[in-house]
Amino acid sequence: MTDYGRASERSSAPVSVPGFCAEANRKWVLVAAILASALGFIDGSIVAIALPAMRESLGATLAQAQWISNAYMLTLSALILVGGAMGDRFGVARIFGGGIAIFIIGSIACAVAPTADLLIVARAVKGVGAAFMVPGSLAIIARAYPKAERGRAIGIWAAASAVTTALGPIAGGVLLTLGGDEIWRWIFAVNLPLGAYVLWLLATRIERDPGHPGQGVDYLGAVLATLALGLIAWALTGAEHGEAGDLRALGLGAAGLAALVIFVLWELRAPHPMVRMGLFRDRSFSAANTATFCLYFALSGILFFLPMTAIAGWGVSEIEVTLAFVPLSVFIGALSSRTGALADRVGAGRLIAAGSALVALSFAALALAAPHQNFWGHVFPAMVVMGFGMSAVVAPLSVAVMAAVDEDDTGAASGINNALSRIAGLVAVAALGSLAAATYGAAGGPASFGAVSEAEGHIGAGNAAFAAVAWVTAALAALSSCIAWFGLSRPAPSRAG
Repeated sequence: MTDYGRASERSSAPVSVPGFCAEANRKWVLVAAILASALGFIDGSIVAIALPAMRESLGATLAQAQWISNAYMLTLSALILVGGAMGDRFGVARIFGGGIAIFIIGSIACAVAPTADLLIVARAVKGVGAAFMVPGSLAIIARAYPKAERGRAIGIWAAASAVTTALGPIAGGVLLTLGGDEIWRWIFAVNLPLGAYVLWLLATRIERDPGHPGQGVDYLGAVLATLALGLIAWALTGAEHGEAGDLRALGLGAAGLAALVIFVLWELRAPHPMVRMGLFRDRSFSAANTATFCLYFALSGILFFLPMTAIAGWGVSEIEVTLAFVPLSVFIGALSSRTGALADRVGAGRLIAAGSALVALSFAALALAAPHQNFWGHVFPAMVVMGFGMSAVVAPLSVAVMAAVDEDDTGAASGINNALSRIAGLVAVAALGSLAAATYGAAGGPASFGAVSEAEGHIGAGNAAFAAVAWVTAALAALSSCIAWFGLSRPAPSRAG
């Protein structure tokens, strides 16, 4: 479950709350959920487009550029399940609103950040806010609407989210193309009026927001997850400075893996675990999540490194690069309902395998096309194929995850799958950044991969680095296809809870 068409859920089943809001105010609660989702959904894609401008403005290195993305993904990935649990514990609207407030504060800090390091800190703050905000988007709809009306409301939310996911980055791309080096700051500043309006809606339209004082929250699990993911990402990011094989990087990686082991051991015995490890005993559930990790690792890598290559290396405008991502949102929005229904008939595994194979082909095409620098003739058609392939994956992955568990576990399963897809993005940006830096250096690159430079050999080395990234992502998408085909090839029988 990712920003590209799916939503985060919590372990508790959606239940409307009498008196949560008046019937006349339900539509305004829906508006609040849509706008908040738009804030979170747009962030990742537009920041990837804006990174070359940020690097130029702040003098950021490749490692700092990676952390501008990963600081947000780290706190979001590690805390999203805890954010959902805190909504159950303290009240969905309270935690949702608190997340929006933190997101706004982080956005303001991003807009005024004078250095790359302070921008990284501000991005981490935004990730904390998003971890509380994202699970609440669907949850407040579930609290506000009775079951008979909830499906239509969620459908409106999903459609509006698809539109904002597509149009938001386009608007940002226009702004970046027409503005100067500092215009990227307005991408963050616009979150202030939108977020403030959502907070006003929550304050004036919601009447009753009960919590569950007996509901536990796995705070220790959240700390361990953040520590483990942060150390692993830090170790993987060190290659630009020649640290990939030295004792410091190895020490950081070992410490991260140790923290990850401790996290797993804690989750096995925690009274209120944020990750229910027992769900992974099911072969289909494990296969679906492994396929998710591989595919979204690949997708995140391309979405991060393609804009940097095209904008800084080839001189393609931000608005043109943004348009290349539109097919992803369009195909997912238009076809996900059909592929979800088809998965029930022919089996989710077959559709996931086919879609992942198309994604693998598109990424291989990007690797082959890199030396030609033909954005509209080579890159855009490959992105169209990728978007079509992803449309065959998103809904069937949800079907596969839900079919693998009992009804009472669907929320927990959905949350785990959501978190894994985000962790895949975190690891991809860190690991592939090291690969890109090493390949760029080996190809004789005179500057830094993804930076603007007129030095001789810079563009050729950058193309070689991007091609290496694209080949790895193609291989991982192909691996996802194989896992889905052999692990999820048969339609799963319906399981009543």
